[in-house]
Amino acid sequence: MNTEADILISRTVKAEAARLGFCACGLAPAAPVDAAHAAYVRRWLAAGCQGEMDYLARRLELRLDPRQLVPGARTVVAVALPYAPTAALRPDGYALARYALGRDYHDVVRERLRRLMAALGLHEDADGRPFCDTAPVDERYWAVRCGLGWTGRNRQLVVPGYGSYVFLGELVLCRPADAYDVPLAPRCGGCRRCLDACPAGALTADGLDARRCLSYLTIEQRGPLPPGTGARMGRCIYGCDRCAEACLWNARLAHAADPAFEPSPALRAMTAAQWHALSPEDYRALFRGSAVRRAKYEGLLRNIRAVEAAAAPPAEADAP
Repeated sequence: MNTEADILISRTVKAEAARLGFCACGLAPAAPVDAAHAAYVRRWLAAGCQGEMDYLARRLELRLDPRQLVPGARTVVAVALPYAPTAALRPDGYALARYALGRDYHDVVRERLRRLMAALGLHEDADGRPFCDTAPVDERYWAVRCGLGWTGRNRQLVVPGYGSYVFLGELVLCRPADAYDVPLAPRCGGCRRCLDACPAGALTADGLDARRCLSYLTIEQRGPLPPGTGARMGRCIYGCDRCAEACLWNARLAHAADPAFEPSPALRAMTAAQWHALSPEDYRALFRGSAVRRAKYEGLLRNIRAVEAAAAPPAEADAP
């Protein structure tokens, strides 16, 4: 039998999460994902829409049931942490996806989740575990299930007042809660702005095909980029924000950016010439503790060259 001391008090969890800078927090019973979502995930994987991200298909039983990941799990606590809603690099340089401008979100969110556990008197492993894009957890599903927001047509979570410029994290805990949250109804209506804004046609009414997505191609895919990718990238050499920039829920955000996700002075100052001359040593110094390390030096250089080649004027025809 659970004693009162064993039960999570929902309002306390949310108050502590807010104190740590999370803009949204909700709770749901730990259980298998619903049958409709599980079927969707299996269809998406069977169609190969994950591209080279084979890790999404591994240990699928854990992804579909957090109790398999954390034995004895009773509650999932989902949180969202906002990041800078505006670009902040030199207009005569190159752009990066907004989420990658500052510190690596994996480190920041997990550290704050550990602080949240400590504030609640919980101990990692004994009472549960924190996660942030580092284990087979269906993060967006749980954010929706915990009432943080809804899944937009661009397959990103939309949080009222914060749009989709948020990082997600979870605590999977071995204690029940005194109250749980309910999902929000989607509020995209008939809007298709994100679908129409995708330069690669990666978004459809059925979801995201990662194999066409510029974020996937410039970060996850190894080897040469498909023909025409550089022209679609514009000035962005890492990731893509086009669908998020088109979203009306992101259009008038006024929240302050978390300082952890502000770009460094060195990154702000980078010119196109400096990007073209980027050395391995420059890369390591510029992106120490950054999510950009995911693409590796060779991948980032590949992206820079693709954008540079697409912007170059066509060679003049030989004179007769």
